[in-house]
Amino acid sequence: MEKENIAVGLDIGTTKIVAMIGKKNEYGKLEILGIGKSKSLGVARGVVNNITKTILSIQQAVLEAENNSGYKIKDVVVGIAGQHIRSIQHTDYISRHNPEEVIGGNDIQLLIDQVNKLAMLPGEEIIHVLPQEFKIDGQSEIKEPIGMYGGRLEASFHVVVGQAASIRNVGRCIQSSGIELSGLTLEPLSSADAVLSQEEKEAGVALIDIGGGTTDLAIFKDGIIRHTAVIPFGGNVITDDIKEGCSIIEKQAELLKVKFGSAWPGENKDNEIVSIPGLRGREPKEISLKNLSKIIHARVVEIVDLVFTEIKAYGHEDPRKKLIAGIVLTGGGAELKHIKQLVEYITGMDTRIGYPNEHLAGNSDEEISSPLYATVVGLVMKSIENNTQSAVRLDAIEQPKAPVYRPAVVQAPVEEVYKHEDEEEQISNEKQNSTVNRIQRNFFDRYVDKIKDFLDNAE
Repeated sequence: MEKENIAVGLDIGTTKIVAMIGKKNEYGKLEILGIGKSKSLGVARGVVNNITKTILSIQQAVLEAENNSGYKIKDVVVGIAGQHIRSIQHTDYISRHNPEEVIGGNDIQLLIDQVNKLAMLPGEEIIHVLPQEFKIDGQSEIKEPIGMYGGRLEASFHVVVGQAASIRNVGRCIQSSGIELSGLTLEPLSSADAVLSQEEKEAGVALIDIGGGTTDLAIFKDGIIRHTAVIPFGGNVITDDIKEGCSIIEKQAELLKVKFGSAWPGENKDNEIVSIPGLRGREPKEISLKNLSKIIHARVVEIVDLVFTEIKAYGHEDPRKKLIAGIVLTGGGAELKHIKQLVEYITGMDTRIGYPNEHLAGNSDEEISSPLYATVVGLVMKSIENNTQSAVRLDAIEQPKAPVYRPAVVQAPVEEVYKHEDEEEQISNEKQNSTVNRIQRNFFDRYVDKIKDFLDNAE
């Protein structure tokens, strides 16, 4: 039987964690086998701030995806975001020993490895080294140097940098959840893979991914990534503004934003009012939809202005850097009513909403084609590129007969997560009191019934 190339992406967002299992069908489209979602409890503005809660959320999403698909996840490609991400432009070169030999992939790899050794600020780490254009013996604007001759190979690079501690915390959460990390990729790049066409990347396009905690930007021109940025504001700040402005609880504010919110106040009439149930027998609260839109509008304008500042910093007004394909909006924030019109009004650039359905198989669930899932679809596509067997059929695994643990719910300190990292055998033989250690043991055993049991108890 031919080995299936099953791919898995994991999007660790500020509001939700999504695990998605997929494979390429015979037409080269992405067929989604299973999806799992959980509320993200330990992440703020794209950065893990509570390891214990993040591990629980990851496990919940992974378990749901496994149950939906009938596959057991072994490793995942994870998206990285957060306000600590920055990008720099860098030029480097190598001198080749034999100019009479054709340039090969190993020469380019040598150049990339050299850039990876760049000295960064304390606590920073290089995430991506993306070649842009090459120069061979002074001949510039070469996109594909392989097969050419030359002594000096030079290239300009787009280097994406992030805080080492934040990146390691993500890796720690994945491994403590009992799965391996097969790749890290910048979230705006994943979203771009899912929603942008090659023609748009050639013509020049700015992708704006409005998430829960951050807004990510990726600019492409001539098919090459030119600029990336992460703005530390997203849909959550809009919800917070509604909560404060209308004196209601967060759950109600989020519901109001999704159901009745609009980024364009002129669309609502003065007499449009929605009634919110009062807390604990209090009188219901009446909220004007015009006021609601004004609150949303003010914050969205601020976010779009910050993104537009980054687009200007790239230099889109230069005729050679013109973004002919304009702006593509994606992420959960792109579902806000009239946001497309507002972005067009502020930037003066053509705008469309980006859906990941172009790469999905025709029979895909409508929900998966939402801009909300652009990042995770891009991560699954990245996992397919890696050509790894990231998940195996549950029925192909021999389940060990083991006792069912019913742990008491005890709040464990974060240090406990690390305590027995290399002592899996010892853990299985000792009675542990820590909830987190039990989670680790159960997940490493990969005994699905026990995990479900534990998660139900932990709730």
